[in-house]
Formats: sequence, structure tokens, C-alpha cells
Amino acid sequence: MPIDSFDNHTDSVSEPSRNPFAIVPNDATALPQIPKRLYIGTGGNLTLRGVDGAADVVYRNIANGVYLNVRPAFIRATGTTAADIIGEG
Repeated sequence: MPIDSFDNHTDSVSEPSRNPFAIVPNDATALPQIPKRLYIGTGGNLTLRGVDGAADVVYRNIANGVYLNVRPAFIRATGTTAADIIGEG
């Protein structure tokens, strides 16, 4: 196991990702954890529900390689054309 010089530091939303994970959009299943933000590898539209949201929203025309500062509970398959989505945990 590599040495982590920052292991004793507190993690926060503004800190670098410590646990990135691939996201497969799904209409019914919530994400396994709420990410700090999202990385969109292949652009398009992204339908999601924010962690405190009451309804879905669509981010339209996202470019390739964009970071979105949003904390979703759901990434929906319906309406999502973006791909290669990474959640930063």
C-alpha cells in the first residue's frame, strides 16, 4: 500500500477526490454514494436529481471533459446522452 502523506487530513467537498467511481445511468437506482462533483468524459445531455432536489433537471449540451459541480443522488438513463461519467467521492 502506498504511503499517503495526507491521510490525517479531513476530507471535504473542496478537497481532491479520494474515491472516484464510474457511474452507469439508471432510472430507478440511486447512486451508491453522493459524489463531490462529476466528470463528463463524453459530452451530451445529463438528467439528474440533486441530493436535495425534488425533481429531475437536465444539463444540456455538456462538452467533453467537463467537471460539473453538482451533487446528484440519481443520474437518470432516460434523457442522458453523456457518457464516461465519473463521480468524485
